[in-house]
Amino acid sequence: MESGTPLDIDCEPGGVHTGNVLPLLHEIKHALQRWLETGEPGMIDLRSIPMAPGEEDELISVLGEGEVHARLSALGPSDIYETRYPGVWLVTHYNDNEEIMSRFIEVIDMPSILKSQADDVHDGQERLAAQLGEPD
Repeated sequence: MESGTPLDIDCEPGGVHTGNVLPLLHEIKHALQRWLETGEPGMIDLRSIPMAPGEEDELISVLGEGEVHARLSALGPSDIYETRYPGVWLVTHYNDNEEIMSRFIEVIDMPSILKSQADDVHDGQERLAAQLGEPD
């Protein structure tokens, strides 16, 4: 999709549509603007919004994939990737059978799940010091 090209939203042919894809894209646009102006991050729980078959896939297709993709393995696998719109992230959590358990759009510089937690950093520093034979 080229910059400035109007969207052509087309979910499953002949299916029933909720019409939520375009409003969600507007909500994401406003969340980006709010984040840029105030630093307030935004989050949309895609599983809490009624969507007809194919609409979530259409939304994800319109958002596209950017340059950053991470796969986490903590309490089940998670995929995190920045969309083609910097600052807009798709975060998907799976169970052990790779079934989607939750899916979020986050508008922020980096999703919190990717940030190191202070306790983990402290533990890592202690382990590295111990490996180097240094006292605490």
